[in-house]
Amino acid sequence: MNKKIGILGGMGPLATADLLKKIVLMTEAKCDNDHIRIFVDDNPNIPDRTAAILRGGRDPVPEMLDSLRVLEKCGADCVIMPCNTAHYFLPRLQRETALPFISMLAVTARACARRFPGKTAAILGTRGTLQTGIYAEALGREQVPFVLPDEPEMDALMDAIYGVKGGVDLETVRQPMEALIAEMRGRGADYFILGCTELPIAAQELRLAATFVDPTAELARAAIEYCGYKVKE
Repeated sequence: MNKKIGILGGMGPLATADLLKKIVLMTEAKCDNDHIRIFVDDNPNIPDRTAAILRGGRDPVPEMLDSLRVLEKCGADCVIMPCNTAHYFLPRLQRETALPFISMLAVTARACARRFPGKTAAILGTRGTLQTGIYAEALGREQVPFVLPDEPEMDALMDAIYGVKGGVDLETVRQPMEALIAEMRGRGADYFILGCTELPIAAQELRLAATFVDPTAELARAAIEYCGYKVKE
């Protein structure tokens, strides 16, 4: 029997909708009945993950566990989270449930190794994601070389990320993002990991010219396959 997906969402709501949309669009299906059953708990009460990691903000795990319990009761067979930074807390969550989590970071690292052997990735993400080193660790396990943003580039990334969260006009971050891409190419980046779930939305809206790896799409692909369905090619 095919499995069901649980999405632990709300981090942020638009990124959650983006993941759900990608799962639907990427699933090989000829009618409604060919799609995957998906349970979504879009919980906007989960505290900011970057603030918790870097500034001693409220621990997001209690609210994340509340969502996890909802997904367990619904009958999910696996759990996915459309938030890269939230994966810092994944070990704590996994200890609290028998449901398997599919790691966005792990599937992205494997995709990079498969698609760009010997090429250098640039890791784009929140300060929380970058400073914890969770992406560096995942890429290291797959022997994927990478470069990281410097401080001004992190500022540009955070402006873009919170611009998507706040619904602002993203044209205000176009020039800093284009400059970031050019600078990181100059330091050896061959392609860019959009390591915050708001960044694929920004990259698409701004039509940024670069080779990107979209972790949201990689997570959607992995969840589809885990549940016994085929990915539309």
